[in-house]
Amino acid sequence: MRRVVTDDLDALLDILPPHIRESLYQQPDHSELLEVILDLGRLPEARFYHRELILNSTEVSQSEIDYVVSRIGEFSGDNRAGIDHTLHRISAIRNRNSYVIGLTCRVGRAVFGTVKMIQDLIESGRNVLLLGRPGIGKTTMLREVARVLADDFKKRVIVIDTSNEIAGDGDIPHPAIGHARRMQVAAPDEQHAVMIEAVENHMPEVIIIDEIGTELEARAARTIAERGVQLVGTAHGNTLENLIMNPTLSDLIGGIQTVTLGDEEARRRRTQKSILERKAPPTFDIVVEIVDYYKVTVHPDVTEAVDALLHGRPPKAEVRWMGEDGEVKKEAITTPLMWESKEEKQPAKTLRFYLFGANRSRLEQSAKEKREELKVTNELKQADIFLTIRSYYRRKPQKIRDAEALGIPIYVLKSNNAAQMQQCLDALYPGNVRSSYVHRLQRFLVGRHGLNSNDWSAEPGSKRKAR
Repeated sequence: MRRVVTDDLDALLDILPPHIRESLYQQPDHSELLEVILDLGRLPEARFYHRELILNSTEVSQSEIDYVVSRIGEFSGDNRAGIDHTLHRISAIRNRNSYVIGLTCRVGRAVFGTVKMIQDLIESGRNVLLLGRPGIGKTTMLREVARVLADDFKKRVIVIDTSNEIAGDGDIPHPAIGHARRMQVAAPDEQHAVMIEAVENHMPEVIIIDEIGTELEARAARTIAERGVQLVGTAHGNTLENLIMNPTLSDLIGGIQTVTLGDEEARRRRTQKSILERKAPPTFDIVVEIVDYYKVTVHPDVTEAVDALLHGRPPKAEVRWMGEDGEVKKEAITTPLMWESKEEKQPAKTLRFYLFGANRSRLEQSAKEKREELKVTNELKQADIFLTIRSYYRRKPQKIRDAEALGIPIYVLKSNNAAQMQQCLDALYPGNVRSSYVHRLQRFLVGRHGLNSNDWSAEPGSKRKAR
């Protein structure tokens, strides 16, 4: 179904301390290695596709970490380094003095065949956005898209490679991107500037972008699209609904605004007077949600899909997968609404909150008053909701970026007062509000976009106006 080319696994194993390297070579499935974890004072660990393994009974020492660091390239601004002419990635964890005390050594692989599921979409010249959880294969598919467009369709393709993850470390791009050209980015916060520079200086027909994650990058993507250059990129989030609820990236699918209807129109639609609407045409025409290496969900018309979601209708989509014969299978579906599916499957779920600047005692008191159950967790990966306040969110510290990368919904409070806490709980525990999906989505976006709950009228035909 797919051909996997391991990108010189020996090159990665050679940078590891000898006793750890030998332990890996002794594993019968070492070719399926995903990553090696080396943390100071802990046992070395290897992660494979279907299992995890402790490699040695001796804790990792500082000298072993220094051994690895001395054998790889320099760490960039995002604490990532690589090995020349490979796709391997080594990420560092530092202490308060900026000394490296932990390493994640991830195997880079060039995978051929996955692009077949979306090849007709990228051939069309339309802008395509790939979504999916970390490690699901977004970058792998993006790499193959670059090769196919450059080699098979002879297009002028430029890859914006912020962390050298698409085309590998070193000045010469990895062969996996074919004849596509690669522009490296000195620091992650300069990605948007390099995106614009690529268009102005090098006349590309296609630009490939990995991990669009800031408002500046979203604006740069829109600028590029308006100049007639095809965009193929990835963004944080698992589904199209995640983008709608992300105030930073919602511009990629047109942005969200409130519109006040007249009394007659509100009655005709049987809705509130203030409704959610798309601000502008989407930057990306097509959204592809990657389910796994062999399966994707395609929203072929983002305009139609976003409008459907904002009006409470399940959007039409298409599931594609690779059959046993290597051929692409397709099936039209109607995707369930996110809130509905959660309620049907987990009607009594206790939400786990990760608090960042939000007042814990005030949140728990509000939950107690509303007789709602919640848990506060200190583990980001266990959280269902990341709760923060506007002043923290605007600064975009690392914890918020981590939550976005994990696809965890972020609820932004204006402040830590009790009213904001109660509004948050109303939005996240839909049993306390109207049963309609649209109302729940509106209440959720109140927090995400920092709007006031009075921006929406309470009932159709209400005299209260949107601000």
